[in-house]
Amino acid sequence: MTMLQDILKFNVDFVQEKKYEPFITTKYPDKRIVVLSCMDTRLVELLPKAMNLRNGDVKIVKSAGALVSHPFGAIMRSLLVAVYELQADEVYVVGHYDCGMSAVDPEAMLSKMVNRGISPETIKMMEYSGLDLKEFLRGFGDVATSVKKSVDTIRNHPLMVKDVPVHGLVIDPNTGRLDLIEDGSLYQG
Repeated sequence: MTMLQDILKFNVDFVQEKKYEPFITTKYPDKRIVVLSCMDTRLVELLPKAMNLRNGDVKIVKSAGALVSHPFGAIMRSLLVAVYELQADEVYVVGHYDCGMSAVDPEAMLSKMVNRGISPETIKMMEYSGLDLKEFLRGFGDVATSVKKSVDTIRNHPLMVKDVPVHGLVIDPNTGRLDLIEDGSLYQG
């Protein structure tokens, strides 16, 4: 049985036994916040518990490294939708220590792509088209600096209202300890 078949088999029982009922809520976050966090597997349950968040409390947006890599990309659009359409009044950017994005080597990733079947011609064509693949795939060195950069991108976005505080934190993926990097309340205007 494949993983997909396992999931679908489980889901049939989940729905038939009404195990979804404890999770029923609205699309609006009760605590009126949106969190941008990393997609790291250690944070799936730890981050909400460490922040005292339950189902229905928050909108969670995930990206590798909790990065807003483009000011007009899908991550920033999701944050704007959370604020303007889904009643989020605060934004939290939560990076984490020991993040895989801090060790991403663009050359090594491109090599892995070729080894898995992406043709070198495709890579050359994308680079010829103006995409700097090494920059696109590059990770970061320091998580606190990366969080500050994402906070700054969100806070200074031309479509982000200035009265929404944008906070920056770093979580320890082993203990759940949160370190404050930016208190967005200090920058409201």
